[in-house]
Amino acid sequence: MTADDAARTATSLHERALASGFSGVIRVDHAGAAVHEQGYGLADRAHAVPCTPGHRFGLASIAKGFTALTVGTLVDEGVLGFATPVREVLGADLPLVDDAVTVDHLLSHTSGIGDYIDESAGGEITDYVLRRPVHELDDVEAFLPELDGRPQVQAPGTGFAYNNSGYALLAVVAQRVAGVPFADLVTERVLTPAGMSRSGFLRSDALPGDVARGYLDADGLRTNVLHLPVVATGDGGAHATAADLAAFWRALLAGDLVSAGTLAALTDPRSVVEDEGMRYGAGFWRGLDSEALVLEGYDAGVSGRTWYDPATDVTATVLANWSDGAWPVLSTD
Repeated sequence: MTADDAARTATSLHERALASGFSGVIRVDHAGAAVHEQGYGLADRAHAVPCTPGHRFGLASIAKGFTALTVGTLVDEGVLGFATPVREVLGADLPLVDDAVTVDHLLSHTSGIGDYIDESAGGEITDYVLRRPVHELDDVEAFLPELDGRPQVQAPGTGFAYNNSGYALLAVVAQRVAGVPFADLVTERVLTPAGMSRSGFLRSDALPGDVARGYLDADGLRTNVLHLPVVATGDGGAHATAADLAAFWRALLAGDLVSAGTLAALTDPRSVVEDEGMRYGAGFWRGLDSEALVLEGYDAGVSGRTWYDPATDVTATVLANWSDGAWPVLSTD
C-alpha cells in the first residue's frame, strides 16, 4: 500500500467522522509516519474545549493489550508461566475460581470464571455495574470483592467467552508476583519502553486539563466518573493519546516489549468470534480474514479501536469520548 492509499483510508475515516458528528480523535500512520491526525468535537462540553490530537482519551478495553504484555514480560523473566495455575498466586482468595484455571486461560478468555459484567444479561453500556463505591476501587486488590462470589460458568479451556473479570484477575496476579503496584508495573514494562510518555493510569476524579471527559450520551454533560473504578485495573481504563498508540504499535512490532515467542503466544489467533467479526488470541484481536492486529474498547463514556495491518503497514486509531461515538466512524456499511 502506498502513502496515497493510506491517505484515502484517512479521508474515509474523516468523512465518516464529519457525517456522524464524531467527538474524539483520529490518527492514521503509514510506514511509521503520520498521514492524518485530527481532533473532532469537544473534549470538555461544559467549557466548550475542542478535542485536539494532544488530548488524552480513556481507552476502556484497549488497555487489555497492555495487561497481556505486562504478563508477557513476567513470563519472559521466568517468574510466571502461561501454564501457571492462578490458584498458586491467589491462595485462599476467590474460592469460586476453578483450581484448573491458568494464566493462559485468563488471557485467552477461556477460563470460564464468572464475570462481574454479565454481558449475556443485556442492558446498556451506561448501566451501573459496580457493587462498591467507585472511589474505593483505587488498587487491583481493592477490586477483589467485585470478582468474588461469581460462580464458574463453564470448565476452563472449553470455549471462548469474553471476560472482564479474567483481566482484572490478571492484574492481581501480576502485582502479587512482581511485588510492584499494577499501574507502576504496566508503566515500567509497557508504556515507558514503548515511548508512551503521555499515557498512564489517571484518577477519574482528578483528571488534568488535557484529558477528554467521557460522556454518557451524544449530548449533555453527564460523564462516566461514577461508572468506572477511580483508577483503572487490568480489564481496561488507562488513558493515552493517539500518538502514543502509534508509538505502541511500532515498539510492539519492533520487539521492544516482549520476546518473539511471547508476542506470538499473545497474538496468534485461538478463537473465531463470529459476532465480533474477528478472531482472538490472548490479549489481542486479529482480523477475521486478515492478519490485522486490533485492540478495541467500549465502556460508559468511551469507545474506540486501534489497529495495525501488516499487509499495508498502516496503523490507525479512532478514540471517542462518548459511549457510542466511535462506531459510526468505524462502520463499513
